[in-house]
Amino acid sequence: MRVGAFVLAAQFPGQGQGEALHRAVRTAEVAEEAGLDSVWLAEHHFVPYGVCPSAVTLAALLLGRTRRLRVGTAVSVLPSTHPVALGEQAALLHVTSGGRFTLGVGRGGPWVDLEVFGAGLEAYETGFPEDLDLLRRWLTEPRVGAAGARHGFREVAVVPCPAQALDGDGSGPEVIVACTSPTSVRLAAERGLPMLLGMHSGDEEKAEMVALWGRTAREAGHSPETVRAAGHVSAGVCQLADRTADAREALLKAMPGWLRQGLDAHVTVDGRQRSMRDPVAYTELLCDLHPVGSPALAADRLAATAERTGITRFALLTEGSGDLAATEENVRRLGTEVLPLLV
Repeated sequence: MRVGAFVLAAQFPGQGQGEALHRAVRTAEVAEEAGLDSVWLAEHHFVPYGVCPSAVTLAALLLGRTRRLRVGTAVSVLPSTHPVALGEQAALLHVTSGGRFTLGVGRGGPWVDLEVFGAGLEAYETGFPEDLDLLRRWLTEPRVGAAGARHGFREVAVVPCPAQALDGDGSGPEVIVACTSPTSVRLAAERGLPMLLGMHSGDEEKAEMVALWGRTAREAGHSPETVRAAGHVSAGVCQLADRTADAREALLKAMPGWLRQGLDAHVTVDGRQRSMRDPVAYTELLCDLHPVGSPALAADRLAATAERTGITRFALLTEGSGDLAATEENVRRLGTEVLPLLV
């Protein structure tokens, strides 16, 4: 089982943006010290829900600060950038880190980001498959040209070429796709790409998505070995305390204020109405679904998720208290008290 920290760089009420980013960096440093497998970095624009606007830039910093830890984006928002620009950055991180980088991508939401970056609503609604395929080609081929509805350019050389740079093994960085609907599950499965499944989903829903992915991948001609070794990632929340009540209380004190402030700041690009989850009820749901409690309870919950879904890779939000010292302690306890119970 491979357990990592999910880093949102969340700005809690009363905190500065620099404080949130410092906590993000320290989470990665402590995660490596504590023996975690990875850190996964979220990307958001113009909202305090998360103050990291470039997951690949923060990934570069953390790859330089660590020596063993895998660093992934969860996710880089593909409509906010050109696929080739993102591909070049991913290739650079893959090569210079010795293969420790994972590129997670998603289509984001119908936010004002699409207006600011000039992509338009079409990029969100229909452009993601073309963007994803161009990105994948850039990460696996030595020369790439494009003649699609959104992207057209003459063939150019891929430099650096990730498929050739690391001992010529023919593979670039791992690419993983955030999936929130059957449509996105099928899109990832047809391409044989693993899924990142969100922390709002429980084990039953994730198991259904894994099953749909497997059926679709087989129908698309992918081998049984590809299906078995898919490497999906389950996002969740982890808060540890000697007593489960104390762990839940820590999150219920801090997370609703952050969720209310952060989620309410999103602005749709086209004025469409959206509903926001009740912050307290959502925090309670996350406590019920994920490893929130004693180390023994946390290990049991992770094991139960793995057994029900077949997923053995986890990205766990550990900054839910909003406090730097508490987050560092939480990460250390995850590595030293929970991981040994999962062996």
